[in-house]
Amino acid sequence: MKSAVETLNPTRVRLTVEVPFEELKDSLDAAYKKINQQVTVKGFRKGKIPARVIDQRFGRGAVLEEAVNDALPKFYTEAVNEAEVNPLGQPEVDITELKDGELLAFTAEVDIRPTIEIPDYSGIEVTVDAVEVTDEDVEKSVQQLRDRFASTNPVERAAAEGDVVTIDLEAKVDGEVLPDGVASGVQYTIGSGELLDGIDEAVTGLEAGGEATFTSELKGGSAEGKEAEVTVKVTQVAARELPELDDDFAQMASEFDTLEELKADSRKRLENMKQYDQATQAQERVLDELLKLAEVPIPEKLLEDEVNTRKHNLEHHQLGQMGLTLEKYLELQGKTVEEFDAETREQAIKGIKTQFILDELVNKEKLNVNQEELTEHLMRRAASSGMSPDQFAKAVVEGGQVPMLVGEVARGKALAVVVEAAKVVDTNGEPVELDDEDETAETVEASAEESEDKAEDKTEA
Repeated sequence: MKSAVETLNPTRVRLTVEVPFEELKDSLDAAYKKINQQVTVKGFRKGKIPARVIDQRFGRGAVLEEAVNDALPKFYTEAVNEAEVNPLGQPEVDITELKDGELLAFTAEVDIRPTIEIPDYSGIEVTVDAVEVTDEDVEKSVQQLRDRFASTNPVERAAAEGDVVTIDLEAKVDGEVLPDGVASGVQYTIGSGELLDGIDEAVTGLEAGGEATFTSELKGGSAEGKEAEVTVKVTQVAARELPELDDDFAQMASEFDTLEELKADSRKRLENMKQYDQATQAQERVLDELLKLAEVPIPEKLLEDEVNTRKHNLEHHQLGQMGLTLEKYLELQGKTVEEFDAETREQAIKGIKTQFILDELVNKEKLNVNQEELTEHLMRRAASSGMSPDQFAKAVVEGGQVPMLVGEVARGKALAVVVEAAKVVDTNGEPVELDDEDETAETVEASAEESEDKAEDKTEA
C-alpha cells in the first residue's frame, strides 16, 4: 500500500491511498463467504456456491463493493498511522479508481488535531479576591442556621410579612375556573416570593377566614402565561418564632457547647468556602490568560458538532427537567436566538481550545494518571451527580467513559502545572498558594460545560 498526505488547512488533511489488488484477497474471500450465506442457487448447497457462479449470477461488482467496504477501514487506519496525524471524527472517503485485478485507489479527507505550540506561560499574572470573612458574614451564617430552627405558632391577628399563612386558592381565566387552578391547605411565607405575583399584597392584613381577589400572570399549568383572577382565602395565620441566640441554641443546633464556639466554627467554614472559591477563580483566570497566549485553530466540523451537542443538552436535559422550552428560556433571559447562538458558539470554541492546549501540555510534560487520582476524581464526580460511587463507576464503565475521566484528570494536572508557574495574588497584593490538582480538573471540566451550567443557574435564579 502507498499513501500520501496533503494538508488542506491547519485542521484538515487529504490522504491519498493506492492499494495493490492482491492486498484485497482476504476481503474478497470474506465477501464471497458472506454472499454465500445470504443467497441460494439451485443445484448448490447453501454456503458452497463457487465464486465463478456468484460472479455470473450476482455480478462481480457486488463482490467488489462488499470487499472494498470491508477493506477500507483497515487501509484508512494504516494511512493515518503512516502519516502520523490525529484524526477527529469520521473521514469523507472517495474511491477514485477500482480496477479489478489491478488497483484500488481512494482519498480520505478528515479533520485532525492541529499542531499547537505551547506558549511561554511563566509570565502569567492574575489577581483574585482576597479571603476575608467579616463579623457580618458570621452573623448572617448564624442567622441562617437560626432561621432553620424557627417554629411557627397560630396567632389571632392580621397576617404580616414573615408570617406563615395557610391558604386556599382558586384561579379563573375568562371567568372559568381552571381544571388545575384550585388548591387548598397551601402554606406560604409572606414575602418569600415563592408563589404568584401580587399574593403578598393580597394576604397581608387578612385574618383567618379573610378573603381577597387579585390578578396575576400564571407561572405554570394549563394556562401558563395568561392573566388570571385569583381568589385567596386565609384559613390560618402563624407567626414564626426564632430561638434565642445563646448557648442552649448552640447545643440544640450543633455539636458545640457555646455560642462562641459555634460562631468560631462558622467563621472557619466560611474561610474554607472562600478559599475554595478563590482557588477556582485563580484557575479560571489563569486558564483564560493561557488561552489568550495560544494560537489554536478550530476544526469547523468539530465546532459545529460541539455547538449542536451543547444546544441539545441544554434543551433536552437541563431545560426539559425544569419544564421549560428553549423559547421560554430565551424569553426569561431576555436574549434573542442570534445572541444565544453567538454565546453558545463562543463557549464551544473556548471548550475546544481548552481541551486541545491542555492535551498538548499533557503530552509535553508526560503527565500520567494513576489509579488513586482516577478514583478520587470519580468519587467527586459521583457526589456531584447524586449517584453512589459504585453506581457512577458502573455507568462510566458501561458507557465507555473511562478514557473521558482519565482525560479530565490529566488536563487538570496540566492546568495545575500552568497555575503553579503563574503569579497569583489577591486584591490585597498577597501571594496565593494553590495545590489541589483535582479541583483544577473540575475547573477544566466546568469550562467545557459552561453554557449548560450558566443556563441552569440563571433559570433557577
